[in-house]
Amino acid sequence: MTVTTRLVCLALAVLAAPASWSKGSIEDGATKSAVCTACHGPMGNSTNPQWPNLAGQNAAYIVGQLKLFHANERVGKPGDANPAMMMPMALTLSDQDMEDVAAYFAAQVPTGGEADPSYWQDGQKLYTRGNSALGIPACAACHGPVGAGNPDAGYPALRGQSSVYVLRQLGNYSSDARYTKNAKGASNGGDNATIMHTVAGRLSDEDMRNLASYIQGLR
Repeated sequence: MTVTTRLVCLALAVLAAPASWSKGSIEDGATKSAVCTACHGPMGNSTNPQWPNLAGQNAAYIVGQLKLFHANERVGKPGDANPAMMMPMALTLSDQDMEDVAAYFAAQVPTGGEADPSYWQDGQKLYTRGNSALGIPACAACHGPVGAGNPDAGYPALRGQSSVYVLRQLGNYSSDARYTKNAKGASNGGDNATIMHTVAGRLSDEDMRNLASYIQGLR
């Protein structure tokens, strides 16, 4: 099954699936997430481009990543420093804590940044249309036309994410630094991560730079 065919199948499954919104408490999450602001910034808008913005990120994705950190599944390799910092934090959280923290960040408004005028137009073409000649599907197919993501499918919101962070994560997927793959090519980050390993591996350095710039300017 090609990546493009797999994306279509996943999209159809999402349309048939029931909504799976957050089970957490925004109020409780506001208290529990206080320690997160040291890296992820006030209300989840990071002031350090090395760390991801969590404001407006869908709760399903946040919970999923916290569980991967908690289970030591997102172990990372040189180039992905997040697991070393996040695993100890995730170990302190119960399932309900994760739901509450996720609900809080999902309810916040992302501020985002500005796209680099030298690169965003090429990034927009790749984000919205993909590159069929190279087997690269449009990013919008999973992450939405304005980067709002898809909670039911576990696809993260990308809008306003720092270009520095996006560029690093695309590189980590391409080099298999973010997750581990088995002999069959499946990622321990799940089906969505397996897709990202494949897609990122087909992107050039310039493609990644252009996409990262465009994503930073999405609202």
